[in-house]
Amino acid sequence: MADQVGVTKKPGGWLRTSLGSRNLMLGLILTMVFVAGALVSFVWTPFDVTKMDIAHKLATPNTTNWFGTDHFGRDIFSMIMVGARTSIAVALVAVSIGMFIGVPLGLAAAARSGGWGDEIIMRGNDLVFAFPALLIAIMITAVFGPSATNAIIAIGIFNIPVFARLTRGAALTLWTRDYVLSARVSGKGAVRISAEHILPNITNLLIVQGTIQFSLGILAEAGLSYVGLGAQPPIPSWGRMLADSQTMISFAPHMALFPGFAILLTVLGLNLMGDGLRDLFDPRIRRGRG
Repeated sequence: MADQVGVTKKPGGWLRTSLGSRNLMLGLILTMVFVAGALVSFVWTPFDVTKMDIAHKLATPNTTNWFGTDHFGRDIFSMIMVGARTSIAVALVAVSIGMFIGVPLGLAAAARSGGWGDEIIMRGNDLVFAFPALLIAIMITAVFGPSATNAIIAIGIFNIPVFARLTRGAALTLWTRDYVLSARVSGKGAVRISAEHILPNITNLLIVQGTIQFSLGILAEAGLSYVGLGAQPPIPSWGRMLADSQTMISFAPHMALFPGFAILLTVLGLNLMGDGLRDLFDPRIRRGRG
């Protein structure tokens, strides 16, 4: 067990390193702003997002409607708050599906490297990976109809081979370590070794990849909603807000500007956080930058 990945750090060292990472802290702040907005939207929004006010449609940003109103007179700031809830929920559940199915498949493939089990799992992943999330969503909605649930399924299916490949590649490098060989000699089976020795040592890598896939999931949800395959009215969605604004961008640019910035800043925050976590978990990068 002496060469097992991970070293004991001094108390408070991890926290000091985290606070010293500009990328991590900036990414965390941006992400938490939108997460907080999504949580607050469950109990309060400045205006009812389902209520139309045609008399005040296409109003520019003002003291009453901070981000202006859309073509139905709905408050854009309130819609972005609720839209954050939709985007985060879809992306979070979809990434969780990909992780909880893909990681066990990757561990199983690594444990049976070179065997028929490894071949079946990885060729199945290649088959799924050949279909982008949009195409999977089109096939699903052709049968069941467009909805946020079907968007979650489509994005989740697309994430499975991502985590399976990552897990297999990382696990293969650990199966040759001395502590794994010792576990095998002591009589431990592949499942127990994967659970007790392999998985704990690739958790950091999975967390970083999960953060990146989370940002891609938000982009995918926005893209699916933009083409009408995601959350359906009256549920607000950032992607559908952009779709509604495309014919009015010349005289009501605020309709596209604010949901576009919401997507940009959320994805930027998650990517910065992923980059910061990668630096935090990889001592070689820290040493190289120090």
